[in-house]
Amino acid sequence: MHRIRNLIAIVDDDPSVLKALARVLRSRALEPRTFGSAADFLASLTNELPECLIADLQMPGMTGLELQHSLNRDGIVIPTIIITAHDDAGVRKRCEAAGAVAFLAKPVQDTALLAAIDKARRGSTPSPPR
Repeated sequence: MHRIRNLIAIVDDDPSVLKALARVLRSRALEPRTFGSAADFLASLTNELPECLIADLQMPGMTGLELQHSLNRDGIVIPTIIITAHDDAGVRKRCEAAGAVAFLAKPVQDTALLAAIDKARRGSTPSPPR
């Protein structure tokens, strides 16, 4: 699989969050691709990978953390930013241990999100899961 420059995947079950984050990314000449579930995102992975993945922590079906674990199990490395409405230190540590580049609380501040994306795109490869 090869990484597509400027492609940022956003996975969230809230359409308003998808729309708002996509708008922010487009304003920075990035190409957002939105998905309403982790399953939809996983199904989209053929031979192209996004430069970065933004995933909501709490989604029905598969959470953002479960998505990260699934990618890890399959050997797919995508710098991932986890976003959540429920900031919790224990969950934050589990996400970081799974390789998340950043863990951001909703409502996500544009500057914090863009800084995390820049960090991910600069090659801050996630550390291998423990």
